[in-house]
Amino acid sequence: MSDEGGLRLVGAGLGRTGTMSLKAALEQLLGGRCYHMMEVREPDQIDSWTRIARGETQLLEGIMAGYSATVDWPAASCWRELAEANPGAPILLSTRRSAEEWWRSASRTIFLRIDQDDISQSFRDMWRALAASRFTPDYLDAEQAMAAYERHNAEVRAQAPPGRLVEWQPGDGWAPICAALGMPEPDIPFPESNSTGEFRQRTGIDEQTAGAG
Repeated sequence: MSDEGGLRLVGAGLGRTGTMSLKAALEQLLGGRCYHMMEVREPDQIDSWTRIARGETQLLEGIMAGYSATVDWPAASCWRELAEANPGAPILLSTRRSAEEWWRSASRTIFLRIDQDDISQSFRDMWRALAASRFTPDYLDAEQAMAAYERHNAEVRAQAPPGRLVEWQPGDGWAPICAALGMPEPDIPFPESNSTGEFRQRTGIDEQTAGAG
């Protein structure tokens, strides 16, 4: 699905598991683009993912054209389809140390971001359709969201073809990824970006929260 003949790595980890850092790292390693939620901005992309949520997964091939890897949501919601279409690609499951840690980050960032004024209704509709079909419609409920997070990770571990699954957590650095790709580790620090504080500052969540107080 990429210009090199297919994705070289399929990300199965949910958002807020270091995926922005992974995007930067993979683009350095592979010399190509890595698909991330940041790519889902144009109306045609939003429309395609809304249709995928309804079952039109054949649209994935066109979306992934020109990309070397994927991380983050919404591509992680289709990790099975992407892994099947790219049988030589490792499947990277990025996680946090616990569901509670993941929830603390997600509930203070991406789940608040959906309802900000600068987010279009079409994007909100896409997000909710994907959450309902491939995560949980109750993502704002802590218990339901954490259960869905654990369920997603368990399914990846159980269903990834033998030998293709690579697990990674923030702090693990280059080693697991480079080993899976058969590449030497770069002699530079692993990228670290998009912490909870950086996300909230970049998107204006802190200012909105302060104004609402």
